[in-house]
Amino acid sequence: MAKAAKPEERKATPAREHVLERLFETVQSRRGTDPTLSHSARLMARGRNKIAQKFGEEAVECLIEAVNGNRKELIGESADVLYHLIVMWVDAGVSPEDVWAELKRREGTSGIAEKASRPKEKIG
Repeated sequence: MAKAAKPEERKATPAREHVLERLFETVQSRRGTDPTLSHSARLMARGRNKIAQKFGEEAVECLIEAVNGNRKELIGESADVLYHLIVMWVDAGVSPEDVWAELKRREGTSGIAEKASRPKEKIG
């Protein structure tokens, strides 16, 4: 099984740096267009519940491939998850920059500390 390159071994490339932003722009350009011509337009025309359902289905398929150790299928399903997440972002008015800013805000913070800092949800 091939191992992923270590971060210091990965070279920054335009494709790696911008592929999600380009995908976001493409999906955004499909918003409100003819649903018979674009899968993205069709999903958005069907509403947020359908987008969320498709995202969930793809996430489950991704998890199954990971658990089963199917690297090639995991890569394909991961791409499907990212695509459907971006469709959800477009529909909800969230930009990649919003998400990158949140990740930047969390950078250098322990996951345990970050989770502990979140407001506690009151039940009742």
